[in-house]
Amino acid sequence: QVQLVESGGGLVQAGGSLRLSCAASGRAFSSYGMGWFRQAPGKEREFVAAVSWSGGSIYYGDSVKGRFTISRDNAKNTVYLQMNSLKPEDTAVYCCAADPTSGTAVSGQAWYYYWGQGTQVTVSS
Repeated sequence: QVQLVESGGGLVQAGGSLRLSCAASGRAFSSYGMGWFRQAPGKEREFVAAVSWSGGSIYYGDSVKGRFTISRDNAKNTVYLQMNSLKPEDTAVYCCAADPTSGTAVSGQAWYYYWGQGTQVTVSS
């Protein structure tokens, strides 16, 4: 069993930055692919970013490319999402997820078996 706990969300003005963290329990974290997803009210969950087990492969959704950076620290069992140049349309609940099967950076939600509860990010205009 893996537990994922997100933190770092909050209210920020457009153009600002936030850094989300996702702390994972369990010894197998370093073998998991990790991803960030978001869901805005009334919208479907959207892929944001993913990182492979080693950090050597990274994949971003089109809407965040060039603004967001995903990284991981396997020694701390933590994955991060640095969000810069935030826009009001980035407002959503952000969840991290763990892919214990492929270990690579994938966007498909079906790969992710473990999910966190999420952290709210609100960007004001």
